[in-house]
Amino acid sequence: MPKVSYELPDGTVHDVEVPCGQSVMDGSVRNNLPGIVAECGGSCSCATCHVFLEEGGSCFDEPTDEERELLEFAEGARPSSRLSCQLILTDACVGVRVTVPDTNG
Repeated sequence: MPKVSYELPDGTVHDVEVPCGQSVMDGSVRNNLPGIVAECGGSCSCATCHVFLEEGGSCFDEPTDEERELLEFAEGARPSSRLSCQLILTDACVGVRVTVPDTNG
């Protein structure tokens, strides 16, 4: 099972095993980690699950036009920004690390 490291806004890091087929957002929400609000429940329509993809990004699909458009308006967005609801884990995902900005929600 893939493991995701979440660096939270307070600087703590939580390593969470997330089943294949679930998103980085799911792993956070299901483990009650603060910072990923996910107001839309993962339907790629709110950007409150914005993260910085630090490591392990090559296992994920490229962002869709819809995701890119939402990220244009995300506070503090940078080149490594992704919506965690769009980061679906597979067996190829090794060493995934995300930083949760203090700007979601």
